[in-house]
Amino acid sequence: MRTRLTALLPVMLAAGCATNPDKDPVQLRLNDLEARVARMERIVANDVQMSQNVDEMQGNLRELRGEIEQLQHTNETLSKQQRDLYGDLDRRLSAAGGGTVGAAIAGAAGGAAAGSAAGAEGGAAGSNAPSPTEQAVYGQAFDALKAGSYSIAITGFKDFLKTYPNSTLADNAQYWLGEAYYVSHEYDSAAGAFRTVLKKYPESHKAPDAMLKLGYTQLEQKQYPAARATLDEVTKKYPGTDSAKLAAERLRRIPAQPSQ
Repeated sequence: MRTRLTALLPVMLAAGCATNPDKDPVQLRLNDLEARVARMERIVANDVQMSQNVDEMQGNLRELRGEIEQLQHTNETLSKQQRDLYGDLDRRLSAAGGGTVGAAIAGAAGGAAAGSAAGAEGGAAGSNAPSPTEQAVYGQAFDALKAGSYSIAITGFKDFLKTYPNSTLADNAQYWLGEAYYVSHEYDSAAGAFRTVLKKYPESHKAPDAMLKLGYTQLEQKQYPAARATLDEVTKKYPGTDSAKLAAERLRRIPAQPSQ
């Protein structure tokens, strides 16, 4: 009897395991490990995705910082160019005998008193004082010139001359139109504007300056014989003036045979 029980024991254990697999401690352990591994894989996958997102955000941030730095550099460059242009205009006006930009605006475009001073400066244009409206329109164009907004100044002076062709400020406006073209490197237009001053307002106080700046413009155009003739005419036609002195000085600096 004992021998028979011993023989049947393995069969009974096998049958018990077959009917209750979930209770197998080894299988339970394996199932638990598999579940834990699956959770860890999900966590790792999430971490990887988050890391990729962080890298992408950091890349975008670097690009934005680069764009900001570029914009800042562009803004600094534009500001420097504007300061340089303003300084160049100031030097040019001083060299032409017209004083600094600040002095010019104070003497030619600042309200009723300034309008009267500008009218006196352009005595050949007429004896009547400009109206407040004329002074305001002229002042706006001159303000734009002072601020370095040359295209706006050009438009303003052209509109002024079209609207008030007989104004006592017309000769001044025509001259400063030439200056606005000159500092904008539009030399053909500048030469035309200065010639108009000499043709329409030959007795204007601005005529010597206009002829001087015409000579300067011709130099910029590399029209050296014409420039020499113009500057020489300034010294002969307006002797003793600041324009004549500047013309003589510039003539001495022109090479005898400048390279083309």
